[in-house]
Amino acid sequence: MQQHSHAGHAGGVRLAHHFDDLKQQHESAQLGMWAFLLTEVMFFGGLFLAYLIYRNLYPEAFLLASNQLNVTLGGINTAVLIFSSLTMALAIRSAQTGQGRIPQIAWLVLTVMFGVAFLVIKYFEYKAKWDHGMLPGPGFLAADGHPAELFGEHVAGARIFFSIYFAMTGLHAFHMIVGIGIMAWMMVSSWKGYFTPSNYDGLEMSGLYWHFVDLVWIFLFPMLYLLGAHVHTGAH
Repeated sequence: MQQHSHAGHAGGVRLAHHFDDLKQQHESAQLGMWAFLLTEVMFFGGLFLAYLIYRNLYPEAFLLASNQLNVTLGGINTAVLIFSSLTMALAIRSAQTGQGRIPQIAWLVLTVMFGVAFLVIKYFEYKAKWDHGMLPGPGFLAADGHPAELFGEHVAGARIFFSIYFAMTGLHAFHMIVGIGIMAWMMVSSWKGYFTPSNYDGLEMSGLYWHFVDLVWIFLFPMLYLLGAHVHTGAH
């Protein structure tokens, strides 16, 4: 077994010493990543459950609060992440088909650029909520003198909505930042010629993480932004 592993390394295929062959190594990597993503599903699942519970308790407040979100920016960010998933998939495809390190790096750079664009747009969304006093807490709606009539008797429920909004989108943004860091690592690995048609596990597993983060946003966007899109009270 040890001799087989050394031969694999000598041939340019990076087989770790504790695996019998590349197939076993690939399957182990997939199993580990899917197990990790399952824990992530449970992590986000708690917030989704909280959203559903409080939405049922404060339906009118959630409707009015949702209408204060910028659907246009949320929609743009949705498109940005969809395109980032495409470029991520093309980066993996470049490794699978042996196109060389330049196409891999180019697609990864585009993926990172889309990720950064998402975070920049999110910053402007957060800033707008800060400027209009919509950060949950004692000063809710007080930053620029918003009247209580904005939500009327539903102020408490609206505060809960924005607490969940910042928790869910903030956690998602953190995962996006981590993903950008991983993509930077993948670019360095690609530059070193690590990924080949017979060895692209690291890139593929990183892609699974990136797709997961994108998928979470696909659920967040309609839940948070489109809930009150038909209520015309003026969004900030």
